[in-house]
Amino acid sequence: MSDPAGELHEIAFILNGETVSAAVSARMHLGDFIREVMGKTGTHIGCEHGVCGACNVTIDGRSVRSCLMLAVQADGTHVETIEGLTQSGIIADLQQEFVARNALQCGYCTPGILATAAEMLNGPSLSRENIREALSGNFCRCTGYHAIVDAIEAVMARRVEAAS
Repeated sequence: MSDPAGELHEIAFILNGETVSAAVSARMHLGDFIREVMGKTGTHIGCEHGVCGACNVTIDGRSVRSCLMLAVQADGTHVETIEGLTQSGIIADLQQEFVARNALQCGYCTPGILATAAEMLNGPSLSRENIREALSGNFCRCTGYHAIVDAIEAVMARRVEAAS
């Protein structure tokens, strides 16, 4: 009987706008693949249990915890890490607002929060309470959520105004 953990599986997906392909173990988590194989260290592995959200990336525009997703599950998708979101410029206004409001704090949770916020900013406008609810899967150990919510709310309001 073969060891399923030792089997390699061919995967291919778009990572930050570039096609990547690799042979990966069936049990390799996407977050580990992104950091260890692709060298994208902006994705932080925090709790490894899907609780803290530090490892969030977007897959096909949805924020997901890369510590809970296997690399093989990303096959055929579009994955954006904080590096890709930054390079594309789609969250430049959000990043500027985080800096202006000192919402970065220690910065460990920030990439995951920005990935979650990127998904929020692509949807309908949210109330402050709904922004807090949407961020409930992202833990900031510095506990400064007020400035984070302020930054997201400000960018969301500006984008809604610009679209009308």
